[in-house]
Amino acid sequence: MAQEQQTILVCDDDREIVDAISIYLSGEGFRVVKAYDGKEALQLLQDERVDLIIMDVMMPELDGIHTTLKIRETSSVPIIILSAKAEDTDKILGLNIGADDYISKPFNPLELVARVKSQLRRYTKLGNMSGVQSQSVYKCGGLMINDDNKEVFVDGEPVKLTPIEYNILLLLVKNAGKVFSIDEIFQQIWNEEAIGADNTVAVHIRHIREKIEINPREPRYLKVVWGVGYKVEKQP
Repeated sequence: MAQEQQTILVCDDDREIVDAISIYLSGEGFRVVKAYDGKEALQLLQDERVDLIIMDVMMPELDGIHTTLKIRETSSVPIIILSAKAEDTDKILGLNIGADDYISKPFNPLELVARVKSQLRRYTKLGNMSGVQSQSVYKCGGLMINDDNKEVFVDGEPVKLTPIEYNILLLLVKNAGKVFSIDEIFQQIWNEEAIGADNTVAVHIRHIREKIEINPREPRYLKVVWGVGYKVEKQP
């Protein structure tokens, strides 16, 4: 039985960029739907089942940042941000509001395709139960992760995480008390060599804290070990 074709939404106000990305993705067997501003993207998402979104930051009508915020209200679909700016501000902002990855313009189309495949592998893995894992619930004080259902609870209240945030938290909770360096976290979650990983990991850690901690400035669970890395503190 043939595998169901995965659908990628490409959203950019530059039609030539959209067409170029579409050619490369279609060549890899993906189905591509196109949008040229944020409002059009949101409308398409009501009518289409989309497996991943490539979202430009600077667009008329509704920019990529506000569109991502709107999408994250109801969906955890992987989002890759496209940024034309050389500085890190757009990238960090994109990650901070729920994007999973970013790539700067001008970009190598083959690198973009590789990032798309990497995000889809992680997202698909999140949706599939292993079936052989009997211990699928991990607890650390009031923090609980049900890895069968991919659910996170803090003091009984559900917490909604993106796939990347979930994978980072699961790694740390399963190894409560162990300190992971930024490079170790990046390599285990992204399955890539950790080059310039500091900002990427730090933004995701901060975002997780905002969701699971009562006071993110004085975290109970997710703690930094200065000069070393991050850990989830063991709880009584």
